[in-house]
Amino acid sequence: MQGHRYGCHRVIEPQGSLPQPAWRLDASSFLYDNELLIEVDVLNIDSASFLQLKEEAKGEVEALQKSILSIVEERGKLHNPVTGSGGMLIGRVKEIGANYGSSEVQVGDRIATLVSLTLTPLSIQKIHHIDLNTGQIKITGEAILFQSGIYALLPGDLPEALSLAVLDVCGAPAQVDQLVQEGDTVLILGAGGKSGLLSTYQAKKRAGSKGKVIAMEYGEAGIQLLEQLQLADHVIQGNARDAVKTLEQVEQVTAGALADVVINCVNVPQTEMSSILCTKERGITYFFSMATSFSAAALGAEG
Repeated sequence: MQGHRYGCHRVIEPQGSLPQPAWRLDASSFLYDNELLIEVDVLNIDSASFLQLKEEAKGEVEALQKSILSIVEERGKLHNPVTGSGGMLIGRVKEIGANYGSSEVQVGDRIATLVSLTLTPLSIQKIHHIDLNTGQIKITGEAILFQSGIYALLPGDLPEALSLAVLDVCGAPAQVDQLVQEGDTVLILGAGGKSGLLSTYQAKKRAGSKGKVIAMEYGEAGIQLLEQLQLADHVIQGNARDAVKTLEQVEQVTAGALADVVINCVNVPQTEMSSILCTKERGITYFFSMATSFSAAALGAEG
């Protein structure tokens, strides 16, 4: 049987929807001709979603496990109903549909999916371990990759946990590479996390010796890591939810000039105005965070 290229045949509710906005997917392991069946080893939940789930479970692993299993059982995918976000996975190719159309991947290859878990049909038989620091979850399960879904073959020279973490946030430093020019002043909000660290490194590389990179982080551990790595010209400890205070801190280190480019990698909501206020006129604000409210950003920017 040939399924829809974008996976609409897997949508149970509501009928006619695309898989990502759908409430529920069919995650059965019956394989359509244009699908890939993956034996899943590790899920990497995105930072905003994992923080929300962890706080809801009060940091208790058993409660967190029940919450994750409940979402997947109810929705046929790992799609956090609060944050609206998911993550990605790594696993081994178990079966390839007859008309999948790619000769690059073979049965047995280890791959990382580069499409969100919010649109990936997923079933979990067992959760073996949850890393409360990284949001990585070792499981026994299966997932479906549609013909339109992209993936990466896992490199053999990096630990899988590191590969998964890097591939999950690779979009942020890639955008930094496109947006930052030599001599720019760049502000990274949430610089101590995975996407923030990579973005800070890439910003410094692109801005060069004539530019200035400012790394802002809330947690003490993140501050210490940034100072140890010496990736930024200035490291600021601050709360990006406090837009006025953030503006004052950035004005101080830029002599009031603000930033040409602001990259938001924060994993909590209500940081939109800090990003916008700290951006120069005609500058660029890039929201990588899954906790972003784009209506709040657009309406706040009008003011």
